Amino acid sequence: MEKKRHAILAAQSVAECLVEQDWGAYTPTEHKTWETLYNRQMATLEGHACDEFFAGLKTLRLGAERIPDFLEMNRHLRAATGWEVVAVPGLIASRPFFTMLANRQFPAGTFVRTPEQLDYLEEPDIFHDVFGHVPLLTHPAYAAYMQSYGRAGLDAIDLKGVKFLARLNWYTIEFGLLLVGGALKAYGAGIMSSYGEARYVLDDPSPHVLEFDLERVLRTGYYIDDFQSTYFAIDSFEALFTECIERPFAPLYESCRRQPPLTPFSIEATDTVLRRGSGAYWKDFPARKTALK
Repeated sequence: MEKKRHAILAAQSVAECLVEQDWGAYTPTEHKTWETLYNRQMATLEGHACDEFFAGLKTLRLGAERIPDFLEMNRHLRAATGWEVVAVPGLIASRPFFTMLANRQFPAGTFVRTPEQLDYLEEPDIFHDVFGHVPLLTHPAYAAYMQSYGRAGLDAIDLKGVKFLARLNWYTIEFGLLLVGGALKAYGAGIMSSYGEARYVLDDPSPHVLEFDLERVLRTGYYIDDFQSTYFAIDSFEALFTECIERPFAPLYESCRRQPPLTPFSIEATDTVLRRGSGAYWKDFPARKTALK
């Protein structure tokens, strides 16, 4: 199993990463797990998630009753924005991942977490990938951002900037917030698919929320195994596209290399603070955290 995993992560072509979803092989227990996750998350996201996410669920006809069939879902997704979901066995290497996004293909795992893993899973499963990510791919501006992010990723491999682009992914695609009429709304898939983080991000006073700034994000490290200490908010998906994609990344990578990385706990003098967090959740950080990305 470990050898197979390393082979997948080392794969350089899209074809090497693709698998069949085999929708008919899902068990009643797995469909029930999806139902539990879906219903719990929908109740949690009420009032916390952006309207575009809920609109995307309706466009895709995603419901609680069963795990989505990619063939059915893709008919609605292609009609909306030309994207499609492709099945992969799990985490894949950077080059095929970015290539898929650049071609409007979203790679999604097919396995479902067990009932004992409802609250935390180390590797993304179909609930994270499909429920968390795919609804927003029905939104034209967000869909354009994701495709352009894939193109930027391919360039980043050659420019040795993948580390910085991974931070952009973390603070937008996975844990991004929108500021809508003065109210914070979540859109990042790591929030949308996480029961704990969805409650924490807007209800807990601990985290900071800063106005989105591209270079600030590229310099800010992150920890992968707990709630975030800082989130970044932007006004719209159109602004996200403009701020992140219509700028050359090569000079930004060079600028970031010349400067020290920033921790997600700090507030810098140049930051626009939308909410200054209490940091209470993180008071025992040294005992819990080690690896900054």
